[in-house]
Parts: sequence; C-alpha cells; structure tokens
Amino acid sequence: MTETRTVTVEREFPHAPEKLWRALTQPHLLEEWLMKTDFRPETGAKFTFSGEWGAADCEVLEIEPHHRLVYRWDAFELRSIVTLTLTETATGTRLRMEQSGFTPERPQELGGARYGWENYFGQLEQLLDRTE
Repeated sequence: MTETRTVTVEREFPHAPEKLWRALTQPHLLEEWLMKTDFRPETGAKFTFSGEWGAADCEVLEIEPHHRLVYRWDAFELRSIVTLTLTETATGTRLRMEQSGFTPERPQELGGARYGWENYFGQLEQLLDRTE
C-alpha cells in the first residue's frame, strides 16, 4: 500500500461557528470564496466543485452541523478526503482543514493543495468580514 500525505491548514476567525458553517455549506457563499458548486449539506449528496483549473467530483461522507464536514474530493488522478473541523474559541472559531490522500509520486498535487487552501482561507476571511 502506498503511503499518503495530508495537507493541513488552520486559521482562527473572529466569527461564530454558525457563520463559518453557512460559508462552508451554502452554495452561493461557497462560490464567493472557494468555487462554483452544487453542494447540498446532506450525507451521501454528490456535488461538483469547478474552477479555472478543472473540476472535482465530490460526495458528502459525514456532516455534523456547526462542527464537522467530511467529503470525498476526486480530481484528475487524485482521490482524497477533505475534513473541515470547527472549534469554538474564546474569540471566535478555529477552522481546521485536512485533505488526505496525496501520494509521494505526485508532489505537485500536495504543493498545489497547500497553496490553494491557504489562498481560499484568505478569501473566506474576506467574505466573513463583509457579510452578516
């Protein structure tokens, strides 16, 4: 079995978990910070993320409102799992994203995901700061 690697990005936001959850699960908000999508917050729901680079076929694997969202992310030859965990803090919410399933034979995917998620979290922060 091939050893896989994981990209982890964490950031604390000065917003309540409920506000972050909306940005993680409502398609019109996801489109503003991440990508176009037909996401539905239901276990087993299949959806697509699409951007300039192409598209990812996804499926919701686990959902615990305001706390945890897990989905399969298949793009090109990458088969990965994205886990988003929200933890309430004294000043807001810590969001931790883990995307696992990167193989050592394709290091460009790991680097691209690390860069992409850091950038997306920056866009998420801007969205949260300007919305109710």
